[in-house]
Amino acid sequence: MNTPRALIVGMGIGGLATAMRLREIDWEPLLVERASHRRPAGYFVGLFETGRATAQRMGVLDAIGNRAGADGITYDIDRSGRRRPGMGYGDLPGEPRLILRGDIEAALYDVVAPHIEIRYGTTPIAIDEHPDAVDVTLRTTAGDEATETTERFDLVVGADGLRSTVRRLAFGPDQEFMRPLGHIIGATILKEPVPGYRPQDGVVLAEPGRSAWTFPFTDHQPGLLFNYRTDDEDAQFRRPPIESLRRAFGPEPTGPVLEHLLEQFEQADDYLFDSVHQVEMPTWHTDRVVLLGDSAWCLTLYSGMGASTALAGADLLGTLLQRSRGNTARALREWDQRLRPFMALQQRTGRTQGLTMFVPQSRRDKAVRTFTQALTSRPGGKRVMKTLAARQFKEKSIDIAAV
Repeated sequence: MNTPRALIVGMGIGGLATAMRLREIDWEPLLVERASHRRPAGYFVGLFETGRATAQRMGVLDAIGNRAGADGITYDIDRSGRRRPGMGYGDLPGEPRLILRGDIEAALYDVVAPHIEIRYGTTPIAIDEHPDAVDVTLRTTAGDEATETTERFDLVVGADGLRSTVRRLAFGPDQEFMRPLGHIIGATILKEPVPGYRPQDGVVLAEPGRSAWTFPFTDHQPGLLFNYRTDDEDAQFRRPPIESLRRAFGPEPTGPVLEHLLEQFEQADDYLFDSVHQVEMPTWHTDRVVLLGDSAWCLTLYSGMGASTALAGADLLGTLLQRSRGNTARALREWDQRLRPFMALQQRTGRTQGLTMFVPQSRRDKAVRTFTQALTSRPGGKRVMKTLAARQFKEKSIDIAAV
């Protein structure tokens, strides 16, 4: 029997995990990446039990590690600088690992890279699906030169993110599938800790419709995340990001901590400034093309489950392709049917509880947050709040890829 060949587009968590699993079941993966080289470590992600169980089964959990400090405190603050201890991301039920996106990618890359072909500066420009194969035209750019080749594959996996090229080529324009949540995020890595706080401490400034979070890491500078609600996404990109951020957090005086964070964002060497969307599709596959991760179901960072579901989706895909060897279409149908209810639940919670946790949507949300933080600052209060919230986070512990 000939070795089946798969094209995997996108060298993020989902793409690397898929390459790893397909190689394990004796497929021949080709991994292509639009960028000309490996991406930097990126920003913070949380790894809940769904992802931890998958990473453990794939043998990479220890290599991924955990950057959450043991003695860190997250403070809720206001613009004047007043603070009180609160619940940080790592204090949530399920105790998610606080890591960098690159920690997962590096663990997977070290397993994958010695054994499969990786092409940088490469993207598909045409996908032509047949009953027995898929012909894909790939464009590779090196410097000022570009070459095009058409190659045949048994399967194409689009793991190329929110604005997926594979999705556009195989399923249609972005606007058919992207659901805007009316929020903007700005993320970067701080060059220095927040003055007046220990390096292992985090701060959260949350106001109706806007918030700023810092995420402390061990052995790494803290992460910074701005969030704000907007009724005009397009206007946010017609001016420099720092100007949009300052408008969103005005007109009140910024105060010492918020001003420091804004200045750090403005001085950052690299940052992310983007609108927040979920991806909603009636199907994630044809008979020989499948989307995975943000390309298929983008949950947004407000769900906290993007990294976990990318790992789980890749793991389950490998398992079902192995079980239905020779019948790729059936494997993809089973994969979609098993994952879809789980992903729909994650999307719902991401745009409700998750969004409100990061960005209070009203004065009432802010009042509830203030009460919660006051409770957690008392002896035993944090334990009580974790117990009360555990039910909402139960679905983040489901090992959806275990079959």
